[in-house]
Amino acid sequence: MLTRRSLIKNTALLGASTLFPNLGYAAAGAASAGFFYPDEGLPHERTFMQWPVNPAVHDDPEFLKILQQTVADVANKISEFEPVVMMMAKDYEAEARKMIGAKVEVWDIATDDLWCRDSGPSFVIDGKGGLAMTQFNFNGWGNKQVHDNDGKIAAKVAERLGLKLFDAGLVGEAGGVESDGKGLLVAHESSWINPNRNKGDKAEVTKLLLETMGAKKIIFAPGVKGADITDYHIDALARFGREGIFIIQMPDELDLDDPWSRSAFETYDILINAKNLQNEGFQVLIVPEPTNPRIKSKDFVSSYVNYYVCNGAVISAEFGDEAADKETLDMLKIVYPHREIIQMNIDAIGEVGGGIHCATHEQPKV
Repeated sequence: MLTRRSLIKNTALLGASTLFPNLGYAAAGAASAGFFYPDEGLPHERTFMQWPVNPAVHDDPEFLKILQQTVADVANKISEFEPVVMMMAKDYEAEARKMIGAKVEVWDIATDDLWCRDSGPSFVIDGKGGLAMTQFNFNGWGNKQVHDNDGKIAAKVAERLGLKLFDAGLVGEAGGVESDGKGLLVAHESSWINPNRNKGDKAEVTKLLLETMGAKKIIFAPGVKGADITDYHIDALARFGREGIFIIQMPDELDLDDPWSRSAFETYDILINAKNLQNEGFQVLIVPEPTNPRIKSKDFVSSYVNYYVCNGAVISAEFGDEAADKETLDMLKIVYPHREIIQMNIDAIGEVGGGIHCATHEQPKV
C-alpha cells in the first residue's frame, strides 16, 4: 500500500511544467490587498473535504473502501457541528452516498486524494467582512504524487464561490504552515525552502509566505527533508492552541538515530524561546507519542496534534493507546474548555500518512 510516509514517487506520470506553476512570482498577494489567514478557531461557514479515488494513489480497492468510510466518518461527525462539503467527481456520488450522511453536501469537483488541507481551498479575510482565497499552487508535495485533479481544486472552488483568488507565486501546502490569525506563522523549513517547491532562498520564500498568508513574522524550525512525502508538515508535530499556547507532540526521550525525534526536540527548543508580534513568549504544552497504537506499521502517522477545530468542537484522533489517548483528551479539554472534544478511530487515514487536520479545510464565517 502506498503511503505519504513511504515517499510516493510518481514523477514519471507528471509533466515537468507542474513543478513550478508560477516561476515569475506575482508581485502581489493577499497581504498587499489587506487580507490575512484567520485563526482556525474562529466561527466557520463550512468545512471542505475531498473524496479519495485515484487508483494511481490508492491501488488496493479493498483498502480504498475502508479509507473512504473513514473519511466519511470524519465528515459525518463534523456535520453535527457545521456544514460540510465533500468534493468529488459526480460519477462517484451515488456510491459515496452509502457512506456519507444527508447533512454532507457534495460538490462536483474532481479529486484524486483526500488531503484537503493541502490541495483544497485556503481562505483569507480582511477583517471588514471581506472574503477571498489565497493560492498555494499545490504540486503534489514536490511532484511526488499525481495531482491532475487536486492541483485544480482551489481555483475551481474560488470560481464556484465567486471569490478573488490571490496568487503570490508560492508553491506548497497549507498543512506545512501554522497561523495564529494575528500575523504570526510557524513552519518547518524542509517543506518550503526546498527546490521541489520553491527555487528561492530563505529570504525569498519567507517573503512569499508572508504575502500569501497576510502575515508579518514567521518562526522556522528545520524539519526533515525527504523522509516523508510532505517533507515534514508542521501540523503533524506542533499547533497553535488558544492564544498564547503551542501544543507539541513529543517522544519521552531524544533518539539521535531517529530524524522525527531529533526534529521534535529541535522544534520544541525553538518554540519555547519564540516570541509573538508583541514580543511575548508562549506556553508550550506537550502531548505524548502513543507507545502502543493499534497499527504498528513504521509508516503509520499517529499524530494527536493533527486535530481539527470546528464550530463548538475539536475532532481528534485516538490510536488505541489508552494512557496516551486519555492524556491527550485531558490536555485538549484544558486548551479548548468551551468545546466538545471528540476522539475518533481514524487509523485508515493514519495508514496513508496523515490525520484529521490534513483531511479538512475550513471556510471562515464573515
